[in-house]
Amino acid sequence: MPSLLPPFLALLCFGAPAPALRGPAPPASPRRADAGAEAEAAAAEEQPWCPYKVGAEGAAGGRLCFRTPARGFQCAARACRAHRSPGGALVANVLRNGSVLLQWGPPRPAAGLRGFALNCSWDGTYTRFPCDSVELGAACRDYLLPEAHGSVRYRLCLQPRYAPPRPAPPAQCVEFRVEPAAMRDIVVAMTAVGGSICVMLVFICLLVAYITENLMSPALAGAAGAAAPRRA
Repeated sequence: MPSLLPPFLALLCFGAPAPALRGPAPPASPRRADAGAEAEAAAAEEQPWCPYKVGAEGAAGGRLCFRTPARGFQCAARACRAHRSPGGALVANVLRNGSVLLQWGPPRPAAGLRGFALNCSWDGTYTRFPCDSVELGAACRDYLLPEAHGSVRYRLCLQPRYAPPRPAPPAQCVEFRVEPAAMRDIVVAMTAVGGSICVMLVFICLLVAYITENLMSPALAGAAGAAAPRRA
């Protein structure tokens, strides 16, 4: 009977046969890459929070904050005034309370989007002054400026940020002027006073009509009845 020891030792020395080598996986097609980027952008838009950082006087950094997106907001004609950038991608909704809501759509392409950079400046008497700069996450589609100075012309520019080596596209800029707070107070006061005057005039007219119908008519009828027998 032949011994099985030599084949067993050969198997331990040489090991199992090596698997067949495979070449590198084929690169993904551009259509699949675009579809994946669009899916990531759609998922980012559905996120319930917008992360952002505010840096004072154009300085970068700042504390990380979160805000709820204002999805579905529409600028009403009486309470809001919309200003659009030349390309139409950035919209500044100036509200009556002095705040400004910025809105923008998803940029193209969506692959490699890291976030947005918002730069602000306003015109002074002789020069232009920088506002607070804001860094926003890729899921953000709007941002609220809580207070804006009245009678000042603002310029806001939004620029998408991509991962290298993709270069950053040109920024979208919008310019607008906020109505002075004193003018808003005057308009509100005049509206309130005009409404009060109208109510007072209506009340006076009703009072005069009541006096004429209920007090003047019986007195005139009694005077006419008393004068009739004397003439007879």
